[in-house]
Amino acid sequence: MIRTLFLAFVLSFTAVANAQVQVNAGPYVPSPNSVVSDMLSLAAVGPADFVIDLGSGDGRIVLTAAKVYGARGFGVEIKDELVKLSNEAAQKQGVAERVKFIKQDLFKTDISQASVLTMYLLPDTVNMLSDKLQKELKPGTRIISHDYPLSGWLPEKYEQFDLADKVQISGVTTTIIYLYVVPAQVAGRWSATLPASVAKGAATLEIKQQLQKVSGNLTLGVREVPLQEMKLVGDRISFSMPGERGARPHAFTGQVKGGAIEGLVESAGVKTPWSAKLAPKS
Repeated sequence: MIRTLFLAFVLSFTAVANAQVQVNAGPYVPSPNSVVSDMLSLAAVGPADFVIDLGSGDGRIVLTAAKVYGARGFGVEIKDELVKLSNEAAQKQGVAERVKFIKQDLFKTDISQASVLTMYLLPDTVNMLSDKLQKELKPGTRIISHDYPLSGWLPEKYEQFDLADKVQISGVTTTIIYLYVVPAQVAGRWSATLPASVAKGAATLEIKQQLQKVSGNLTLGVREVPLQEMKLVGDRISFSMPGERGARPHAFTGQVKGGAIEGLVESAGVKTPWSAKLAPKS
């Protein structure tokens, strides 16, 4: 008898331990229609975009993106009745060929197809998604978060305004929409090829990165030059390098393509190509 009870306890404990814990992403609270319009406008959604809404509720964000802005996409929702309602609305509004709604755990959803990702989720859920957003979304993907910021991320833009409809949702009129742009991964040592007007001989570009925050320096022979005004927006990087003997700074712009950067550097009003290749990690 004791052995049977012990075995039952072990099996019960194992079942609980192996169960997948469901994260509560928050109650169903729809974004007011005026906020939906502002969210999609801030993200500059257009016909070329693929919009994914995490926690899509009645589908209004993806439906509006398709019907008004000509985009494609899908919504992810955990409640059966809301998924059914959203797909029926897509049929009625004539956009079912471009959008769909699925019942799925948003933490397990493949979001790599998105060019725009929207969410109105609880603060803890928003921040639990941070790693997933960095790993799965392409550089340049726009993220729109309603009311709650992504901890550690720097918004490219944000809009704050008062809206009477929000009182019944949050108890206050304050509404904030945050726009983030997924950064390319640029940290490391890059072997740079610079025009003779900037430097002769070998050049090494060292970049440090924390999400969108970047800093770095150029090593020219034995001389190390700190870079100024360094900025990374999606796959676009820019910085300036001080000129010698009081000359105007060299202004660099470039596009990151995996392990390469290609761009232009402006010196004394003349633009010439420059490039860099990421050195293998030692």
